[in-house]
Amino acid sequence: MNALVPLPVLLPLCATGLSLAFGTRLGRFQRFISVAVLTAVTALSVILMVAADRQGPLSVHLGDFAPPLGITLVADRLSGLMLTVSSAVTLCVLVYSLGQGMTDRDKETPLAVFHPAYLILVAGVSCTFLAGDLVNLYVGFEIMLVASFVLLTLGGTGPRMRAGSTYVIISLFSSMLFLTAIAMTYAATGTANFAQLAVRLAELPIGVQTLIQALLLTVFAIKAAVFPLAAWLPDSYPTAPAPVTAVFAGLLTKVGVYCMLRTETLLFPGNRIGDLLMAIALASMVIGILGAVAQTDLKRLLSFTLISHIGYMVFGIGLATREAYGGAIVYVAHHITVQTTLFLVAGLIERRGGTTELTRLGGLARAAPMLAVLFFVPAMNLAGIPPLSGFIGKLGLMRAGVADGGGWAWVLVAGSAATSLLTLYVVAKVWNLAFWRAAPPGQAAAGTVLEAGDDSDDDSDPGPDGVFGTGDEGIGTTLPPAGQASAATLHGRAVTTTSRLPHPMVAATAATIAIGLAFTVFADPLTTYTDRTAAELLQRAPYIQEVLGR
Repeated sequence: MNALVPLPVLLPLCATGLSLAFGTRLGRFQRFISVAVLTAVTALSVILMVAADRQGPLSVHLGDFAPPLGITLVADRLSGLMLTVSSAVTLCVLVYSLGQGMTDRDKETPLAVFHPAYLILVAGVSCTFLAGDLVNLYVGFEIMLVASFVLLTLGGTGPRMRAGSTYVIISLFSSMLFLTAIAMTYAATGTANFAQLAVRLAELPIGVQTLIQALLLTVFAIKAAVFPLAAWLPDSYPTAPAPVTAVFAGLLTKVGVYCMLRTETLLFPGNRIGDLLMAIALASMVIGILGAVAQTDLKRLLSFTLISHIGYMVFGIGLATREAYGGAIVYVAHHITVQTTLFLVAGLIERRGGTTELTRLGGLARAAPMLAVLFFVPAMNLAGIPPLSGFIGKLGLMRAGVADGGGWAWVLVAGSAATSLLTLYVVAKVWNLAFWRAAPPGQAAAGTVLEAGDDSDDDSDPGPDGVFGTGDEGIGTTLPPAGQASAATLHGRAVTTTSRLPHPMVAATAATIAIGLAFTVFADPLTTYTDRTAAELLQRAPYIQEVLGR
């Protein structure tokens, strides 16, 4: 069974080579490779999760080099669950993107790059979840960074290039900080292996431990978009194509949360900075949701709710009890699916209504009742309405706070309740503006061609006079309404609104909703599993013994 551990990383990397080799010459085969590989990764993730639950952690030393020389990959209950949820979600998003590309008849060069970049992104995510040492974790981050920049800038439009540049600058800064932390850790302990660090870090002076802990947490907080290190996110994600934004918002930030959870439990037990983490969690909740209240663009609004709800997960990490860790893990799994779903729905709204600017939308409940259902269910789940999984995760965290009884814990319980109510207000505002009220004058009708926001001065297409570069290239098409972040297509140039939403896009969105609802239907097995996961994280011994063989 241990031999299966590297496959979630190796399969997407091998498929990337095949995908690049075929390119657009055999587009159908390229799409088949991507779907088949992600389906296989999902199945492998389920197998690893079940095996780790029954047998304990699984590990493999690549090249049969023992730590600290070799690359160690480890699958335990936590990484198994994260792999399963992430691979299922990335598969759904891939199907959504295929439906979008087929509907738009995208034949542009960027689509020859989309599949390889997407597969590399999946490999990077899997690598971070399975990494058994800091160096391999850094490699996973860099793999994700390379793929992320390609996906963020598909089409090369102005807004996407600016957003991609911001994302890369922030990511490179965090990478340099991460390298500094790795160097300091290795200099102090002589290893970067997690299992060995769990033993050796405890022997260091408390000041050195705290410095290393602070550096690592800062790196992971940037990745997770924890306030005040989240200012880059609302300007970076909304300009990307809908499937890219969905997988970034739903999944990549949770990679940072996973790393915080892993290092705080395995490397730095004892919760020395729990109060600081809870203060940061409260700030993330409150500032993020207040930012969402102020937004009128749906994508930016969802970006701020993402920042806010990261605070719930940091709340559980800060409490550092078995019940708190269990609640945080439930909430991570819940939020991956719900946040991804809402961004996929935002792409459908943009395709149906021509914009994500709420002041220019209306009447969608009557015009597109299926779209209304696709938004309503995950929106209520995000708000934590009983008995949905959002309520289960929040309830677990709040019960853990009450059981703790500390001052910060009670403040976080109150902050969690207030944030949940404000989240309900935010999604109700979206519902009232976009779905419930009558359509405002000037709303884009079906069949309207919307160009990217900065394409009116683009000389790549001739204007009505048939001559390039005369300055009339934007004439003859309808520019997007004010507030639209970018065109919704993968190549970033134009989208035609339609009254009938593409079936693959709807089916993929419905599938992510079904995953979220499955967390509700199977709440008891899920919470039992996460409770065992939390217990294993606190024990630490099973992980260390599996890797070091002692």
